[in-house]
Amino acid sequence: MRTITLDGRSLSFDDIRAIVDSPVQLALSPEAKRRIRKSREIIDKALKAGRVMYGVNTGFGKLSDTRIEPERIEELQRNLLLSHAAGQGAAHPHPRLLMALRANSLAYGNSGVTVGLVERLIELFNRGFEPVIPEVGSVGASGDLAPLAELGCVMIGEGEAVWRGRRMKSRDALKKARIGPYRFHAKEALSLINGTQLMSSILGEVLVGAERLLKLADIAGAMSLEALKGSVKPFDPRVHEIRPHPGQVAVAENFRALVIDSEVMDSHRSCKKVQDAYCLRCIPQVHGAARDAVSFARGVFEREINAVTDNPLVFDGGDVISGGNFHGQPVAQAADFVATALTTIANIAERRIDRLTNPDLSELPPFLIKESGLNSGFMMVQVAAAALAAECRVDATPASVQSIPTGASKEDHVSMGPIAARKARRVLENATSVIKLELLCAAQGLDFLEPLKPGVGVDEGHRAARKMVPHLKRDHYLRGMVARLDERAVLTAVEKRVGTLR
Repeated sequence: MRTITLDGRSLSFDDIRAIVDSPVQLALSPEAKRRIRKSREIIDKALKAGRVMYGVNTGFGKLSDTRIEPERIEELQRNLLLSHAAGQGAAHPHPRLLMALRANSLAYGNSGVTVGLVERLIELFNRGFEPVIPEVGSVGASGDLAPLAELGCVMIGEGEAVWRGRRMKSRDALKKARIGPYRFHAKEALSLINGTQLMSSILGEVLVGAERLLKLADIAGAMSLEALKGSVKPFDPRVHEIRPHPGQVAVAENFRALVIDSEVMDSHRSCKKVQDAYCLRCIPQVHGAARDAVSFARGVFEREINAVTDNPLVFDGGDVISGGNFHGQPVAQAADFVATALTTIANIAERRIDRLTNPDLSELPPFLIKESGLNSGFMMVQVAAAALAAECRVDATPASVQSIPTGASKEDHVSMGPIAARKARRVLENATSVIKLELLCAAQGLDFLEPLKPGVGVDEGHRAARKMVPHLKRDHYLRGMVARLDERAVLTAVEKRVGTLR
């Protein structure tokens, strides 16, 4: 099993992909331990000297002017967890990613926690312990307070957790795992909950999925292009060299690899069509712009997961500074951008589905079935795709501009980052469904062009789809067909044939 070593500064997107998709273990680097101990010494010395530090020996938010007696400082930390664990809604599906991100941020060494706290998070991760963390309840400003407080509560034996597939009270899960309740020291609970790791973990999950979706969109688009006898000329490298947006260039390159050696393309080189519709001709520009947006968001994400996002921050020389690194605006805006970008993927794919199923546009049998009338074929696939695209459009409305003051107006501008991230995840899921529907329709359309063969990549995508779903000769339970189509298997097969797509 792969081990990922956390040092607060070098967690990569490959590491995130591994945490999301495969079993891994975590470890803490020796240098990170040294930095953590050094920052903790500063907190301990400041406490002994009687210095006033926000959240360490004061109340929180509006109550920051209230001093806490030294003997009640640990009680303050426990109370913080209990009072802030007010989350609602469904449980976060990737709590282990959240734990890994929180441990990595604390490992940076500017949070003033003990090594023991970070090691406990790593131990819980490595033992397969999953805290039940409700996703709703954070506005993404003073960190993801409610969700991360839930994590802290689970560590002390409150709340719920999943142990070996069973959901139970966390105190019971800790006993079964033979892990004792954690004792939070001064500042540690505050450091744990002042972070952007809920929104970041959701965005990370979305970015991993978007990476696959964007490649699948190119495969589905290329299959549709061939099924509709579209032109390959708009993918000529010269077109994109003079407007060199990176995503646009990459998409055009992917299409050239997918349609190479196409008998279908050769069959209509002398046709009378002058230009294709935008949903075919402008694929590099639209798919490419989505890629560039996702690339931007990935850059924000990679910086965020290797940053310190709690408050106050501890620096060499003994300074303890209250700042605003917990504010989720960068992540919120990135998530909104991803939602918008993936919505355009759903929109343009739905238009290609319409062209495939509409006999006035496709030169294919009505609704992609021979005995149309008796059979409706793929008529409702276009309707379902339209409904999914509409859902995406609603969720593309930005959350990052929807600030509502909280905390008695101490926290008077908030990011709504978790809401933006959850919306982006819904868009990813719905856009992926649209692409699956396009794969289904494009494969059916290619069947009608036989014995002509499409390009090598398109042919492999067609073959992979047909291994899971047969040609539709008469009406069949449509949702069952869609469910059998594994889009990841299509991507794997195509990349095995033509190489890794960009």
